[in-house]
Amino acid sequence: MDSQRYVRQIMLREIGEEGQKRLASSSVLIVGLGGLGSIVAPYLNGAGIGKLGLVDNDKVSLSNLHRQILYTESQIGLPKATCAAAFLAERSGHTRILAYVESLQPSNASKLIADYDVVVDCTDNFFTRFLIDDTCRQLGKRWVYGAIGEFEGRVAVFDSKSSGSFSDLYPERDFLIGLPNAPSGVSGPLPGVVGSVQAMETIKLIAGVDGVLIGKLFTINLLTLETNIIDFRLTQRQKTAGL
Repeated sequence: MDSQRYVRQIMLREIGEEGQKRLASSSVLIVGLGGLGSIVAPYLNGAGIGKLGLVDNDKVSLSNLHRQILYTESQIGLPKATCAAAFLAERSGHTRILAYVESLQPSNASKLIADYDVVVDCTDNFFTRFLIDDTCRQLGKRWVYGAIGEFEGRVAVFDSKSSGSFSDLYPERDFLIGLPNAPSGVSGPLPGVVGSVQAMETIKLIAGVDGVLIGKLFTINLLTLETNIIDFRLTQRQKTAGL
């Protein structure tokens, strides 16, 4: 571990040398390298995560560039996963980076997720999110959910041992999966804010910092700057009790 590289992070009482060692020995799979993934990946790379997996089968397009800051105009038409891997490799040789130019599907989810400690969802569809949740629960993995739209974002953390499932948060599974995945507007800074929260929750989760959003949903509206934290485990217990 290069202590000088991470000195400003090690200075934090909540992380320290022990937390930095945990980060260095950990592995994180990032699913989706769009607006959220463009923020999560560099921050986890910079934090000293030992191994990063990057999953995305999409290619860079011109309409991505107002919010997906990993990419440049010269990379339009190239696979996001390989472009992101090249950028991260230039920033830090301490992290082992693996690029998977494919989408997460039932046929490969268990194989990919089994090799990592934590999964970070940076996707834009409910099918993949429910697949991540199902697979992580089956394998006993923890994962960090993030979603953005227009000016609003959401983040939650799931641990199969101590929190509810994604279905507790979104019980209308079949309806949500069946919704058309139509493009919607999104403000450029929004993934920067939400992706940063996802990255911080991942660091806290791995380093053993208190206050992780396990079983809780964080929401933010950038127009009003209103934020909320909802304990959906409590909400689910109240529903079960008929309250």
